[in-house]
Amino acid sequence: MPPDSVVQDVETILKDSQKMIESFHDQERFSMRNIALAPCSPFSVALDLMRETAKLGRDYGVRLHTHLAETQDEVNFVQERFGMRPLALMESLDWVGSDVWYAHGIYFNDEEIDVLAKTQTGIAHCPISNMKLSSGIARIPELIKAGVPVGLAVDGSASNDGSNLLEEIRVAYLLHRLNESASAPTGYEILKLATNGSAKILGRDDIGALAAGKAAGFFAINRECLELVGADLDEPNMLGTVGLKKSVDLTIVNGKVVVQDGRLKGIDEERVTGEAKAKVKQYLGKY
Repeated sequence: MPPDSVVQDVETILKDSQKMIESFHDQERFSMRNIALAPCSPFSVALDLMRETAKLGRDYGVRLHTHLAETQDEVNFVQERFGMRPLALMESLDWVGSDVWYAHGIYFNDEEIDVLAKTQTGIAHCPISNMKLSSGIARIPELIKAGVPVGLAVDGSASNDGSNLLEEIRVAYLLHRLNESASAPTGYEILKLATNGSAKILGRDDIGALAAGKAAGFFAINRECLELVGADLDEPNMLGTVGLKKSVDLTIVNGKVVVQDGRLKGIDEERVTGEAKAKVKQYLGKY
């Protein structure tokens, strides 16, 4: 964790958070700009910050996010320091509810899964990060069965590297097939976690599905390609069972085309790639 010398005090953090909400949060339908308040984790920030952040978030109607129950070491640390398990600590800080979602959620027991379901507290499943860091395997089949809102996510670049949600779909499918066999989610169920499921934990009913009244946001794949021959006979499960080894052909975000023919629109990819490589070389040359 960062040393105290580079960490702001609780009052400053809350003032900055309030300023961000008032300046940038857009609650209108089809909004492209939502603010969520997200202290890193209850074991790495002051508990007063967690408690006051929950109050601020609910005063402004914004969502709350943190990382929880990611490793067994975390569970042990929280129990030793606070005398309770991570989820019980979050309950004591008023950090459960349908406006809250946690990243990871690997080490929940049966009783805690029931609490998550009853409070409709969401879980963002990050399988590639969990595998890379040897954190463990989240109990996704049990969470889904209990009615806990579950979405699919990539965590961050420091523990994922690729940050490719399509890759996350296939890895999630394979991981739970390995761990749970026949009771694992199907490829189509994993796809729904990445779409409808993720929309739900973000509190959005205007995205996550191709339906009347939803935002015009989707990606498209040309199935007339060699690598998908045969696989395209089972479209709902295809991204889980076979996966996509290349860029999608088309992406539309809220009605705007942002990827066409597999390339980003509006930028010169070759120029940006060259500039990025130069920046990496410059950065690494300093150390």
